[in-house]
Amino acid sequence: METSVQRTMLITGAAGGIGRATVELFAATGWRVIGVDRAPFGEPFPAQGLFIQADISNPNDLQTIYERTHAFTPCLDAVVNNAGLQIAKPVLETTVEEWDAVMASNLRSVFLGAKLAHPLLKASGNGAIVNVSSVHAVATSANIAAYAASKGGLLALTRALAIEFAPDHIRVNAILPGAVDTPMLRAGLDRGHLGGSNLTDRLDNLARKTVNGRIGKPEEIAHAIYFLADGTQSSFMTGQALIVDGGATARLSTE
Repeated sequence: METSVQRTMLITGAAGGIGRATVELFAATGWRVIGVDRAPFGEPFPAQGLFIQADISNPNDLQTIYERTHAFTPCLDAVVNNAGLQIAKPVLETTVEEWDAVMASNLRSVFLGAKLAHPLLKASGNGAIVNVSSVHAVATSANIAAYAASKGGLLALTRALAIEFAPDHIRVNAILPGAVDTPMLRAGLDRGHLGGSNLTDRLDNLARKTVNGRIGKPEEIAHAIYFLADGTQSSFMTGQALIVDGGATARLSTE
């Protein structure tokens, strides 16, 4: 069900796999979309929208993003914090600079972005923040500690923001995607945790670890994001973590 007034959302990581699918879904359902990514979008952005090429790990860039957003719209109905950086290395080999880069991109950007987005979300009267965390926040594996820690911290931040922003009618929830066929997933498959001599074998091995027996599609995550962002569908949800992983975390690892 759509409201008669056109709604506006902002999504970071708009040029990635989940980001593109989310941009397409919200635009197709009548929302104006503001997309942010440090990479070019690479194809025409939705006509009524705005694409901002910037790095959300840089506080000055974040300030500029929200200045441009405020010039574009007096309010935001939803913010989707989707951009993320993954560094796949053993803890003992991870440098301070790499750790800080992951935290700046995946966690600090959401903290600073929430502060900057707050007046625009409050102005809508029914705002929503959707933080894209990961199943690595609740069950992880070797050689991905910085990423897992950042995504776990994002769940705690989600709960804190939900409590503090509730008086201003802003809901804050998180989505935890599992194995979804994106460039980030494919890039992280050489960690040695799946076996297989080539990419196809590793993808097949990963699919077998889900209850559904397959890897997710970016469009499936986009629909779950839409559910959390759209106040007509999830109006009584805030401070929650929604796992969308094909059942992977439902199965005991010892089975």
